Amino acid sequence: MTTARDIMHSGATCVQETETLVDAARRMHDLDVGALPICGPDDRLHGIITDRDIVLKCLARGKDPKTMTAGELSQGKPFTISADAGTEQILHAMEEHRIRRLPVIDDHRLVGMISEADLARHLPEEKVGHFVETICATT
Repeated sequence: MTTARDIMHSGATCVQETETLVDAARRMHDLDVGALPICGPDDRLHGIITDRDIVLKCLARGKDPKTMTAGELSQGKPFTISADAGTEQILHAMEEHRIRRLPVIDDHRLVGMISEADLARHLPEEKVGHFVETICATT
């Protein structure tokens, strides 16, 4: 059985809650990613920030990305999946919550992230196609 650990991007880099959005944007640029997990001082996952969040929740509202922190954009508890979860569980979680990135947790610690690109690289085309249709469908 293929598990989350098999298809995830391991070693996900966190942005700390106290870091500014400028710091988060630079890290996204350097890593060539569109999202970063937000971690607290306990090194536990507290949220996820996307490039879109920075634009819509900071810049478009006239806020200063040099002073606004990643923690200020963290909303609610992020959906996660166990590192041992199978592909059907992964797809179900991402489709049910209509999310494109899924943090992978092992022993209460963030160990990786699964993105659409990871699914495309590791799953059969028909499963990825169904996933994309579900995520992109209007409600």
